[in-house]
Amino acid sequence: MPALTWYTNITELYGPLLIVESVESPTYEELVTIELGDGSQRQGRVLEAHRGKAVVQVFGSTTGLDLEKTKVRFLGKTAQMSVTKQLLGRTLSGLGEVIDDGPAVIGEEERDINGSATNPFARKVPSDFIQTGISTIDVLNTLIRGQKLPIFSLSGLPHNKVAAQIARQATVVSHQQSESVSSRSSSSKSAADDFAIVFGAMGVTSAEAHYFRRELEDTGALGRSVLFLNQADDPVIERILLPRMALTTAEYLAFTHHMHVLVILTDMTNYANALREISAARKEIPGRRGYPGYMYTDLASLYERAGCVEGSDGSITQIPILTMPDDDKTHPIPDLTGYITEGQIAFARELHHKDMYPPVDVLASLSRLKVSEEKTRDDHHAMANQLFAAYAKGKEVRELAQILGEASLSVVDNQYLVFAKSFEERFICQGENENRQIFDSLQIGWELLKILPQTELKRIKPDIIAKYMK
Repeated sequence: MPALTWYTNITELYGPLLIVESVESPTYEELVTIELGDGSQRQGRVLEAHRGKAVVQVFGSTTGLDLEKTKVRFLGKTAQMSVTKQLLGRTLSGLGEVIDDGPAVIGEEERDINGSATNPFARKVPSDFIQTGISTIDVLNTLIRGQKLPIFSLSGLPHNKVAAQIARQATVVSHQQSESVSSRSSSSKSAADDFAIVFGAMGVTSAEAHYFRRELEDTGALGRSVLFLNQADDPVIERILLPRMALTTAEYLAFTHHMHVLVILTDMTNYANALREISAARKEIPGRRGYPGYMYTDLASLYERAGCVEGSDGSITQIPILTMPDDDKTHPIPDLTGYITEGQIAFARELHHKDMYPPVDVLASLSRLKVSEEKTRDDHHAMANQLFAAYAKGKEVRELAQILGEASLSVVDNQYLVFAKSFEERFICQGENENRQIFDSLQIGWELLKILPQTELKRIKPDIIAKYMK
């Protein structure tokens, strides 16, 4: 292999970007080594290459970098990550480096962090149910293996608590469900029954990073998890690389070791802001609200790495979490995310102010994938439709009562008013450590529907009502 050339003709520096001239055949996404005047080295990658000119993104701080004493070497390969099953139970940085107190990890193979596109014909339709232990998700907005279902949160709301709760509860329940399904089949339990969590936190505070690590450790979920952490004071480039590192790890576990992997990414708003910062440094023409015009494609390159593939028993399920700037769901980040993903779990500030956890806005939430009732119970779909309709009617009556007064309401209207209040207090609201089984959530639903006359239960067949409303 010929010796790699060091280039010293660096002409400009913009934030984390270096402009290198007269480079022989640079390629997009190519890795580079940057040597500073004091002999220390940093890594980077090529963001743009044209006619011998390369725009290099530095992995790390560029503070104090002297252009005259700095040199760059192009490595002829793209960004890769060393993957192994030994990553389970470990904590890594946004660059894929181990940052816990454990021993070094020896990788089994190198993988391009950008992944490769999955042939749509090779995808299987997701159908298996993941139980999160949260009633508003399990009953009304079911999470399916292979689905990408984001959480649209607001600043100051407990989305980090919800993420940690889903991580620890889904780890236990989904694994138990896999064993249950396996025991009912003629085949013996295989490696496909394993369940893992890949948790990626971008731009979080030290307190938040400590919280995620402590929650996973205290509940025993860390042993089945790979935790990627990028703190707010870490280089912005790590926020661009972290989700790709996390998804590369998930793909290895899912399609090499046939595991069911749940990927939780928080906060995608910090990722998009990092993308905007890099775009501004490159002097690109901005799109909506200053975000790059290619942000849709960039987000899709992450979200579309979820799914189930023919010939593999493994799967990747994604829960991206984002905070909507200014509580605006038309902002480019939630807007584009909603186009790519299969629904959303929306949070409401009104419920948070009522001290309700988790503050899921039922009427604004949606899961476009529905679980087969064979995986849950024959009243699941009808129950979800009836609860949604009754709560919508109850909120409508509540608004009417505020205008006309409760004295103007009919008897049935008052029953809907009581239902809406009870639905929020008993169904939506549950403890941070309360892990509800799907059948417990359905039972609570039936108890709430008893508040209404049976003539109002128009979305449930009479035989189902007779079977479960006791």
